[in-house]
Amino acid sequence: MEGANEVPLRELNQQTSRVMARVAAGETVTITKDGVPIGDIVPRGGRSGRPSYPFRTDGMGPLDLPDLDGPALTDREIDEVLRGMGSAGGAADV
Repeated sequence: MEGANEVPLRELNQQTSRVMARVAAGETVTITKDGVPIGDIVPRGGRSGRPSYPFRTDGMGPLDLPDLDGPALTDREIDEVLRGMGSAGGAADV
């Protein structure tokens, strides 16, 4: 059973004005698809209490990239290869 602030995506599509009236009145509405929350519609200036980005947004430190024993390319050579990727011949011609 859905909570009072949950609206199925289908209902949002069919009754957008009614749902948005609830949001305009200050209610945060959670949109669901097949019963699974997929997003929130939050009143402007309001907060849902949940982070906008549920994944890490802080720096994770230096990258530890493996050495692939490839040739050391200069910036110019890299630019040439990348430009060639869009041509009809592809990067193999470089």
